[in-house]
Amino acid sequence: MADTAVRLSDAKKRALHEGLVIPAHPLALTEDRKLDERRQRALTRYYAGSGAGGIAVAVHSTQFEIRDPSVALFETVLRLAAEEAAEVREQRPFFLIAGICGSLEQALQEAKTAAALGYDAGLISMGGLPELTEEEHLERVRALSEVIPVFGFYLQPSVGGRTFSYSFWRAFAEIPGVIGIKMAPFNRYQTLDVVRAVMESERCDDIALYTGNDDNIVNDLLTVFRFPVNGKPVEKRIVGGLLGHWAVWTRKAVELLEEIKTVRSLPEISAEWLTRNMEITDSNAAFFDPAHHFHGCIPGIHEVLRRQGLLEGRWCLNPEEELSPGQMEEIDRVYRMYPHLHDDAFVAENLSRWLGE
Repeated sequence: MADTAVRLSDAKKRALHEGLVIPAHPLALTEDRKLDERRQRALTRYYAGSGAGGIAVAVHSTQFEIRDPSVALFETVLRLAAEEAAEVREQRPFFLIAGICGSLEQALQEAKTAAALGYDAGLISMGGLPELTEEEHLERVRALSEVIPVFGFYLQPSVGGRTFSYSFWRAFAEIPGVIGIKMAPFNRYQTLDVVRAVMESERCDDIALYTGNDDNIVNDLLTVFRFPVNGKPVEKRIVGGLLGHWAVWTRKAVELLEEIKTVRSLPEISAEWLTRNMEITDSNAAFFDPAHHFHGCIPGIHEVLRRQGLLEGRWCLNPEEELSPGQMEEIDRVYRMYPHLHDDAFVAENLSRWLGE
């Protein structure tokens, strides 16, 4: 089996393992629900300008409907992001990660498209395939890893994912082309399964762990995970985040991660960080709408970007995707309560340039 991980430069490997802010890229639409290319490009410029270490495109926040034949935007959104990221990629490591989903045939085609466009990795969704056994999922990932380096993805069951066993993740970690895993089960037990599986594998040092647990971002990033492996204590951290939550207030997310990198090297960490975790989780609840089973998560992200001027409206490809009752008021509330978490001033200062005005 080919070791596709060698495609990453040493600089990119170091950056990935030091920890990056990787926002999940939204989809900019006009009022008639067509691609707004100008604002789509502006979003990528915003993330690069905020200091993010990369972007994840064609993922849930980009809307799965981009793959529908009547919409056919999968390759387009990947290409636009790659074009806008080209300049920053000449200056520093900046990861392009493509969401890959569907049957093996569909996933292989998506992986080939992403690889051809210069993407560094594929974020491999295992949702929507209930008929596959765990071994069949592993075979699918092995096949995809020969096309593009793999970023694993543990998605919470409440939004289409499924629960996988520890032994599944243990075998997953041994796949040579796996360079990282995003853990987003929103579940402590299942998160620990992944961390321990990686730490007990031969490839422990080759795989970067990233949080996708939008409900527990700060705690994930501050925790030292310690397990005995072959009779010796082994430690590993979740080093960064690949998050839908970081698609908004991104400049502050970059500052947050840099601060965390500094404080987690200290012998003692202030309990104030527990409060910070709570504030960010409360903000995420307003944006992601867990009160209504996450129905308004994409419109919630869009609403923040609309307020900042990056998007013209909250429109989604599915007209039924809108804010839930009371969600607008919740977004108003977290804006009032946590003004230190938003980056409105930073966006206002740069918006005209990002929009090409």
